[in-house]
Amino acid sequence: MLQRTLIGLIRSHETTGEKAKDPLLKTRYYKISKDQAWDEVINMFKKLNGYKLLHEVRNVGEIVLEKKTITGRTQDITVTLFGINPVKTAIDIYSASRGSLGDLGSNYRTILDIFKQIDKKLAVYKINE
Repeated sequence: MLQRTLIGLIRSHETTGEKAKDPLLKTRYYKISKDQAWDEVINMFKKLNGYKLLHEVRNVGEIVLEKKTITGRTQDITVTLFGINPVKTAIDIYSASRGSLGDLGSNYRTILDIFKQIDKKLAVYKINE
């Protein structure tokens, strides 16, 4: 976590993906259709404290959120759901802080928190890849 804070001195964004060096930032896969996953994730965000649902585009699979940090900065978060096949969905997250300077690792912690919530919600469908 100290390494993430140091990286966060200069960087104010974080993203997940297939080729992420950090295993915690790898794309997550679930054995559930994109539409079912969408409904579950949207309902989760509507009930989740600290996150404001700004925009959702179902056919693209994009959910845009906003979160205020303890220091008062605003994070813009995009959660993207990809339908891999009719019964498999992938989820990636991009988080960026508004303003100059780094985020002290807050985007990294936000992504881990969102993945923790999604993993809890979709636990029975999670695929370890």
